[in-house]
Amino acid sequence: MINIKKFVKNAIIEDNGRGDLFFDVAPKGRFTARAISKSDGIIAGIQYAKVLARTEKFDCKFLKKDGDTIKAGETIAELEGKASILLSSERTFLNMLQHASGIATMANQYAKLMEGTGVVLLDTRKTRPQLRDFEKYASRVGGAINHRLGLDDCLMLKDTHLRTIDNLKEFVKKARKRISWVTKIEIECETFEQVQEAMDAGADIIMCDNMTPLQIKDVVKFRDETYPHILLEASGNIDLNTIRGYALSGVDAISSGSIIHQATWLDFSMKFD
Repeated sequence: MINIKKFVKNAIIEDNGRGDLFFDVAPKGRFTARAISKSDGIIAGIQYAKVLARTEKFDCKFLKKDGDTIKAGETIAELEGKASILLSSERTFLNMLQHASGIATMANQYAKLMEGTGVVLLDTRKTRPQLRDFEKYASRVGGAINHRLGLDDCLMLKDTHLRTIDNLKEFVKKARKRISWVTKIEIECETFEQVQEAMDAGADIIMCDNMTPLQIKDVVKFRDETYPHILLEASGNIDLNTIRGYALSGVDAISSGSIIHQATWLDFSMKFD
């Protein structure tokens, strides 16, 4: 909650600048307004919007909760407060809800296509700078599970890392002595030969990057027969048209940056009564 308060305060400062020019000439008294959806989708951002309402001291009653389905024309929230406060908060309030809801809606589309497979949907670190917590919160609302929040969560060796390593097995052995005992090591692989080397080196997780579902099935078979404790993640150019096939390949998880960076904001508006 501390991070959310800081995020909200910074967002308010960004929009208000030296102060809303309407503030000193705004009509007196209290007014009521409604936040209305102009899009179908999944709503998210309510957790942040409630903090904004408390910070700016206006009443806000949400008629939905994070993760609910919404339809165009539905009222999302009822607001009451001074005109100056409601209007100075309007854009920040709506931006948070629209941005988060767009991501939650995209994540939900992916999650629905994976239903019944038992495979976990993961987001990635492909987030906008300074918005990682916010965007990953939104993806969780939509049905995804967070992959790494940062470089300190898991030691992942991608293709760029691997180009700097001469002996993978020795490197993993050395890393085990440096990182936390509970920290996993994930290695990105693009070929079956790389998978064999990475598993033999002691990886906890193998990322099958840019492989086809058929190629991954061979990896799954090899894993099951030789290293059943290792987790398999599929990643790379997986979209709404192909994700079901990947989910049926036998992997444990599928990660997609598209959940966040390809999401389109939903359209909300505020109307005064």
